[in-house]
Amino acid sequence: MFPMNLEEAFPEIVRARQPLAPFTSLKIGGPAEHLAEPRSVEELAGIMRWAAKEKLPVRVLGVGSNVLVRDAGVNGIVLRLISPAFSKIGVEGRKVRAGGGADLAAVIAAAAKHHLAGLETLVGISATIGGAVRVNAGDRTGEIGQYVRRVEVLDSRHAAVWREHEELSFRENRSNLDDPVILTAEFELETDRDDAIKKRMLKAWITRKANLPHSFEASARLFKNPRGLQAAQLIESSGLSKTQVGGASLSEQNANYIVAGPNTAARDVLRLIDLVRSKVREQSGVNLEQDILVW
Repeated sequence: MFPMNLEEAFPEIVRARQPLAPFTSLKIGGPAEHLAEPRSVEELAGIMRWAAKEKLPVRVLGVGSNVLVRDAGVNGIVLRLISPAFSKIGVEGRKVRAGGGADLAAVIAAAAKHHLAGLETLVGISATIGGAVRVNAGDRTGEIGQYVRRVEVLDSRHAAVWREHEELSFRENRSNLDDPVILTAEFELETDRDDAIKKRMLKAWITRKANLPHSFEASARLFKNPRGLQAAQLIESSGLSKTQVGGASLSEQNANYIVAGPNTAARDVLRLIDLVRSKVREQSGVNLEQDILVW
């Protein structure tokens, strides 16, 4: 008999109505209608074919550092690529190959261990490789896109294909990678002395952590920095420092970060986002572009 639902079709890797809050940095929000954790590209492709047939939306959840899940939860399928098939890291010469589900921090460490330089300025950024490449993670000290040589994706026909370097385009906080899933990224780095790499890594870590909420706080970045401006400064100059709505408040360390206290609801965060955006637009004329993704 043909399975009637996704859980019956993939009983070992799909669960219904699963909470997503534990998998996000804000630790709030409702459940996924279907949470899928495929163990291979073949299983992933099968889930994607099912989704296409049933017209179900699909989202990929990495480390959840920039995701706000609404209180009612998420319709469709949420993918977590946490199996070894999607998180392998390999180094050969000056090339580093990493699965889309691999932790960026682990890839940076692997590169540094082999005296390969470039990615160390990204230390302190919480992301999977897939997420980091898709949004070209980084800042003025360096961006991940400049080291990407090719990317393997699962395309709209559910086939694994490579996007070569000449097909890729990276700009500030974005790329032209719009395929449903990033499976693998290949980087080409430069060799350097171990002490020089560690020095840059430490500098990046100290600089980045000094401008982030405390590690014990449930937090997320709200807005992208407008060209030539800092969102945090615009928010502060609009008189919004320490503003709070329900359990959600702006971070004392960086006003462009939201902190979710005990009993915070996603609707508190959404109301605070709207308040900040409208106040900044009123005070400075700048329309802030949202960085956090709302599911």
